[in-house]
Amino acid sequence: MRRIPYVPDMAQAPADLVAAIRHRRGGELLNLDRMLLHSAPLARGWNALFGEIRTGLGVAMEWRELAMSYVAILNHAPYEYAHHAPLYLEAGGRQPVLEAMASGIDAPGAPGLTEHERALLQLTLEMTRDVDVRDTTRTAARAVLASDQALVEFIAVVAAYNMVSRFLVATGVTMDA
Repeated sequence: MRRIPYVPDMAQAPADLVAAIRHRRGGELLNLDRMLLHSAPLARGWNALFGEIRTGLGVAMEWRELAMSYVAILNHAPYEYAHHAPLYLEAGGRQPVLEAMASGIDAPGAPGLTEHERALLQLTLEMTRDVDVRDTTRTAARAVLASDQALVEFIAVVAAYNMVSRFLVATGVTMDA
């Protein structure tokens, strides 16, 4: 249920900002963008940050989308899940992993997952539920990602999409038409 009205497409938001958001989105404004446009500074910073997270990081897109999708499930953010689960599959992700995430069980323990999937899901789970991450979990994720840079980037993706899901849920952003 939407709790705050969206800014209309034709609102008096700064034209350069709206153009930058549309460019990153391939010409469209999403309901998330319409909510963010209540605050031009917020929308500008968000667009820059998530532009880099979506296209500028070296960690594999499959792993980024895995984290985004699992965070969405853990935080009850269906809007986020609807946007990222298909991208996870397009990036090489596997349907059984999405099913494990959505089943209500702790996905890292689901049967049929690879050790790589388990390690990254566990890191995502601990960061999202507990904030703190066990050393063994971080070590396992580091082994999968193969560099400190990739580990830091993956952790940043999980942190950033926890922010996204919390924003979506608190403001009541609904599915795009």
